[in-house]
Amino acid sequence: MKLRVGVVFGGRSGEHEVSLSSAASVMRALDRKKYQIIPIGIDKRGRWRVGRAPSGNAPVDPAAVLREGEPLTLIPQPVATSGKQNSRLKVDVLLPVLHGTFGEDGCMQGLFELTGIPYAGSGVAGSAAAMDKILMKRLFAAAGLPGVAFRQVLRGDWEARPRAVERSLRESLSFPMFVKPANLGSSVGISKARNAAELGPALREAARYDSRIIVEQGVDAREIECAVLGNERPQASLPGEVLSANEFYDYAAKYIDNRSHFQAPAALPARVRRRIQQLAIQAFQAVDAAGLARVDFFLERGTGNIYINEINTLPGFTPISGYPKMWQASGLSYGKLLDRVIELALERSRERGRNSYEWAAR
Repeated sequence: MKLRVGVVFGGRSGEHEVSLSSAASVMRALDRKKYQIIPIGIDKRGRWRVGRAPSGNAPVDPAAVLREGEPLTLIPQPVATSGKQNSRLKVDVLLPVLHGTFGEDGCMQGLFELTGIPYAGSGVAGSAAAMDKILMKRLFAAAGLPGVAFRQVLRGDWEARPRAVERSLRESLSFPMFVKPANLGSSVGISKARNAAELGPALREAARYDSRIIVEQGVDAREIECAVLGNERPQASLPGEVLSANEFYDYAAKYIDNRSHFQAPAALPARVRRRIQQLAIQAFQAVDAAGLARVDFFLERGTGNIYINEINTLPGFTPISGYPKMWQASGLSYGKLLDRVIELALERSRERGRNSYEWAAR
């Protein structure tokens, strides 16, 4: 029998449209001889819809599922406990193709844990730690991994004492600085402050999206990425390089401006390539990631210093996304990559099924 794969997409984050694009690409690439696809959409208000399993090789339009799909409520109880599962959601594994808040930050993973349905990617802790840029960087530092200098700013502090906060940043970091919401992806809300006049507006923009803001020291660097795949014994792909059309790889450069492109593999000396792969695996393990992740690096021009920027536990799967391209360059096709992600989800579920949650005297 075919494995029933629930592909979950959309969501309430600012990366909703990116998720729809990723999901369309994933559902095109899944092998219909192996899998029955169950499309599950979440609209911008958080309402769930489930679409019909496509017949043959018919494409699935995520936007149409959101418009026309049947309402769905995911029961937060294992089938063995509740004795039933929503009649419109009979799946063997969930494949979340979600990005950002309420999808990649541990919230959805907690719900999946309660249902008992195997799901792809990191668990609650790994997802939450990787999504929170401040917590993530502190975990990297605790693991001895190299990163650029950064400072945390609370939105309330900046709103109450903007001049004092900005002065403190100028005293501890130098321009340019990158100002980001602590919990968001796809470069939403990120600004580059080149001078004091741009720092305030950059903080204001980041504060629209989160109460915690991270301000990072800018470096003149190449932007290198590395894909990781696995559970307890992860493997790293050949690294790739972002060649942005804009001054930095912002949302427009990633998804709108077709002058941006991604080169895989990146042109790197063997020594640098091996070091990036090693650091990518260490970063994956530092946040307790599982299944898949993309680790982003800065390779500083002039010095050759390598800095870890961040890790993404549900990287993009759009036609232009770096994650599948890096694995393709490493010899793993898009379809086989999805097979492996699903296998890892089932493997992790089996391993977690060995845990006992009840104390008993020996």
